[in-house]
Amino acid sequence: MAMARRSASHLISSFRPFSLLLQPLADAPSPAAAAAAASARRAMSSASAMRARGDDKELARWRESMDRMRNIGISAHIDSGKTTLTERVLYYTGRIHEIHEVRGRDGVGAKMDSMDLEREKGITIQSAATYCTWNGYQVNIIDTPGHVDFTVEVERALRVLDGAILVLCSVGGVQSQSITVDRQMKRYEIPRVAFINKLDRMGADPWKVLNQARAKLRHQSAAVQVPIGLEEEFEGLVDLVELKALKFEGGSGQEVVSSDVPSNMQDFVMDKRRELIEVVSEVDDQLAEAFLSDEPISADELKAAIRRATTARKFIPVYMGSAFKNKGVQPLLNGVLDYLPCPLEVENHALDQNNSEEKVLLSGTPAGPLVALAFKLEEGRFGQLTYLRIYDGVIRKGDFIHNVNTGKKIKVPRLVRMHSNEMEDIQEAHAGQIVAVFGVDCASGDTFTDGSVKYTMTSMHVAEPVMSLAVNPISKDAGGQFSKALNRFQREDPTFRVGLDPESGQTIISGMGELHLDIYVERIKREYKVDAKVGKPRVNFRETITQRAEFDYLHKKQSGGQGQYGRVCGYIEPLPSDSEGKFEFENMIIGQAIPSNFIPAIEKGFKEACNSGSLIGHPVENIRITLTDGASHAVDSSELAFKLAAIYAFRQCYTTAKPVILEPVMKVEMKVPTEFQGTVTGDINKRKGIIVGNDQEGDDTVVVCHVPLNNMFGYSTALRSMTQLHYNKSAWFFVSKNCEENYEISWM
Repeated sequence: MAMARRSASHLISSFRPFSLLLQPLADAPSPAAAAAAASARRAMSSASAMRARGDDKELARWRESMDRMRNIGISAHIDSGKTTLTERVLYYTGRIHEIHEVRGRDGVGAKMDSMDLEREKGITIQSAATYCTWNGYQVNIIDTPGHVDFTVEVERALRVLDGAILVLCSVGGVQSQSITVDRQMKRYEIPRVAFINKLDRMGADPWKVLNQARAKLRHQSAAVQVPIGLEEEFEGLVDLVELKALKFEGGSGQEVVSSDVPSNMQDFVMDKRRELIEVVSEVDDQLAEAFLSDEPISADELKAAIRRATTARKFIPVYMGSAFKNKGVQPLLNGVLDYLPCPLEVENHALDQNNSEEKVLLSGTPAGPLVALAFKLEEGRFGQLTYLRIYDGVIRKGDFIHNVNTGKKIKVPRLVRMHSNEMEDIQEAHAGQIVAVFGVDCASGDTFTDGSVKYTMTSMHVAEPVMSLAVNPISKDAGGQFSKALNRFQREDPTFRVGLDPESGQTIISGMGELHLDIYVERIKREYKVDAKVGKPRVNFRETITQRAEFDYLHKKQSGGQGQYGRVCGYIEPLPSDSEGKFEFENMIIGQAIPSNFIPAIEKGFKEACNSGSLIGHPVENIRITLTDGASHAVDSSELAFKLAAIYAFRQCYTTAKPVILEPVMKVEMKVPTEFQGTVTGDINKRKGIIVGNDQEGDDTVVVCHVPLNNMFGYSTALRSMTQLHYNKSAWFFVSKNCEENYEISWM
């Protein structure tokens, strides 16, 4: 299954300008070269500055602290075992003392799923941060959602991380969202290790998954472990680097017992070790030299080569295990320490606002000026909670920091480290750490400094919404709380948009899919006690006429005192297809049958009448109204009388002009794997669409079609189901009145 490319949606004004074009963007940027050398230069620069001040002890302290730090994310397709894996990591590192399952019978739920909705549905909705210690190293972890609807959580987590674990299911293999998160990791140049999970399940085949990763994800990867048995017979693993068999004993697999490789696996293990060395040799010159010379390669040499290749993003080591059965987690943690980079080994750039946004390489050390990025916002019990990744310098409680984006100077009232939904107060944090602050008013993506520099960090990629719903509170008294909820969710989630359709007056919420919007509607109900009515947004149809019709109407009313008198005569006809406007009014009266000061009132009356046609009550367009004659009264004629005469004259002749309904049509461009081409085009035909283009692009087919907007509601969900793609933009899009409005006839 190939994956649809990232897309950006924008409206096209053409033959049917109510349209959506979704164009594939470029793939992730190419990896930066010589990251290790650059990090060494930065570290030496900061070290020199500190030595000049005589801070040798401080220099040694922060260097050791940075070397012993890892910032990682855990990402995967939905239901691959990310949260279960994180739960085991926290248990083995001593952060929690009991293991709870995602949908356990005890009803407690996994530690990282802190929301009630997450525990009820058994899915991760919000990314959650925690930290732990393993073998003297501090590991900061962000557990991310697997569902495509919450892909922005993965996006902003990967933006601030130095490494990642890509979890793959040994049965499902490389699935749609696996492709998406891998593309996101490439976009932010994240070194990663892979973990093939669920080896205890029926049908587990790690070698099939490894081949899929090489073919579909274009991974230069090889296994660093082989399993001892599979499915019900899965007992442990063999480490191909150390050539040791590992078994996991104790009630929760906390005791790792090392032994010699089983005799019946010797040949298989040596073949896989040779394959590992060959694959790494292709991307590491030092190991290639030893391999081509037929020299014996020690475990330390192989480990060093794997680290060099992994941190350079040229190789992905593949681990195996079963998090649910408590097997393989501790070796994976060792792999994170051995092969993923520390903050000093990762290049981070800022844009200097004082120097035409010139790229500046950050030192990544506490010795530099403070540079921190706000990457996630949450509404906590004590106000807005802002998650920060510190790239340079030190932040302390009580310090004043500057928001470069807004120019505001803000005091840090409280500084905390997060453990899911729990907080630990700290006094300071330095470069490389992920912390949270309270009481700082900012937006997601804002950059903070100490005021000595004016740097901004590049923000994360935010996808455009693919689905919309009309929503309004059932109770009129709940409007204030309803607006408060929508404003809060917009601040927290960049992919959640709120708008007001000026024509229908409906509040429209837009997001990444049905589940995404359903979750927010449910949160409005639970957190703000507001019941909301949800429905399909009203499609803005139009009406028009197909032939000429005459009108002659006299409006006469006498009610004592001055009456109302006005007579209008003329005809209505459809405008030519090449007309620039959608409404034309012509005064063809010769003489003074109607005084000229009443003509604007007549035009205003006809325009008002065109706001609501008699077929379905939608506006009438593409119409020309010609006034040829009329009559007035010296006393009773007025602007109001002629305005009413025009409205009633329009209604009188409208049905005679054979009106029809126009519906908006979208131009949709989608890229799908060729194997699903027939299914997708068949569905387009069912939706009364017309295929206008069909091109081949590699393994994918690009389909261009025109589809009625009314038939595209929920299309994102249908397309995902048909093609198993979880990151496409060929989805339903609500078109506002701001677009140029040309429509096609719909016989309803």
